[in-house]
Amino acid sequence: MNILLTGASRGIGAATLGAFTSAGYRVVGHSTRGGNGLIAGDLAEASAPRAIWEVALDQLGGRIDVLVNNAGSSFKGYFEEMSPAQVEAQLATNLLGPMNVTRAVLPQMRARRSGHVISISSGAALVGFEYSSVYAASKAGLEGWMTALRQEIAPFGIRATIVNPGWFRTGLAGPESLVWPEVVIDDYAERSAAQQKWWQAQDGRQAGDPRKLADAVVLLAAMDPPPDRFFAGRDVFEIAGRKIAELQAAIDALPELSTSLTVDEP
Repeated sequence: MNILLTGASRGIGAATLGAFTSAGYRVVGHSTRGGNGLIAGDLAEASAPRAIWEVALDQLGGRIDVLVNNAGSSFKGYFEEMSPAQVEAQLATNLLGPMNVTRAVLPQMRARRSGHVISISSGAALVGFEYSSVYAASKAGLEGWMTALRQEIAPFGIRATIVNPGWFRTGLAGPESLVWPEVVIDDYAERSAAQQKWWQAQDGRQAGDPRKLADAVVLLAAMDPPPDRFFAGRDVFEIAGRKIAELQAAIDALPELSTSLTVDEP
């Protein structure tokens, strides 16, 4: 099985690259800056994904069986404090990037009538968290796209899986990863300072083991059929339960009003 893995330089991506290699699969990794045998390229640039795909396809002997969309970033801040440029950059990395790479890879999978697209989402896509509104929007968008894409490509024998990781010890809360707001608004200042202090204190304290998550991704890639979604971590498993409860409460709150909106036929 041949694998193309984006965002493979550190964190979950680096662990997954090692797990696929140890399992005996042929894997080509990507990072924005390249180096250490990884293909370089900014996935948000329109031409880069195609170039990455061509290099990966050459290295993998003309066939990519599994695409793992792992590359991502985490912008933190209250929505009003995030500049328009930051909002665009967050969406470009976490949503447009996976779309661009997948667009490049799908024709080859479609021609063979087989393939598997795995996209790494987040618990924040299920339940948005304060100080992560733009990040949550990017991941929720990723899930909406993947859910619809799954139906579009299923007739061609191509599978699609969403992975929702919880809080893993990946360096995502480290100083090299966190991006803070560019706009300062006095009404948010005290809360923003407290949020930044909290986030900075989390690095290295997360409960999830990225090596175990990497092993789980390898298992998902080998499953036939694979699951549509995988909750990765005890915390996100509980978050999913909360989301179900929230939806059920909304269903139960106004059932008569919700179901009364059809056209009254004569």
